[in-house]
Amino acid sequence: MLELSALGLLQREPLHGYRLKQRLELFMGSCISVNYGAIYPLLKRLEERGYIQVILEEAGDAGSSRKVYGITAAGRERWLYKMLEQPQESWVKSRSRFLIKYFFFSDLNLQNRLLLLEYRLTACQQRMAYLREKEVEYVPIDSYQSDIWKRAKFLLESEVKWLSKTYDNLQQEIEGVDSLSEDR
Repeated sequence: MLELSALGLLQREPLHGYRLKQRLELFMGSCISVNYGAIYPLLKRLEERGYIQVILEEAGDAGSSRKVYGITAAGRERWLYKMLEQPQESWVKSRSRFLIKYFFFSDLNLQNRLLLLEYRLTACQQRMAYLREKEVEYVPIDSYQSDIWKRAKFLLESEVKWLSKTYDNLQQEIEGVDSLSEDR
């Protein structure tokens, strides 16, 4: 997820490592943890693979230079691949991955946005069915367990509503684009 996030931010503007870390923490801190021990090795790997390149070296505050990175064409392709990728992973991790992808939705075409929304909606609906099935077996021991069970269901239901509304809005946007092209 860190690679996806870094490439997405570098796609929007060139950044040096410290600024990239700040942006990751600001925008994706609820989805991933970011530390310097991960950022600089990631930047080195991305540069070695040709996904990013140093576009400027500027003097740093302490006299050492810092590298400003920009994304390459190969990096843009890699970012799109990571955006559309649907790895098998835990429920919590898949939710975090989707939220990161959603942050970059404006950088995708409408069809790819719909595709990602469909995938997430399906995953949420499967999770809801699983929770309904387990609810029959599950007997909370105390009120705290009962509360957390209700909270999990509430969050899932609200996510499905949000995703459905977003999907419907995108569908209307596509229909509007289609009707404009028909009028010409």
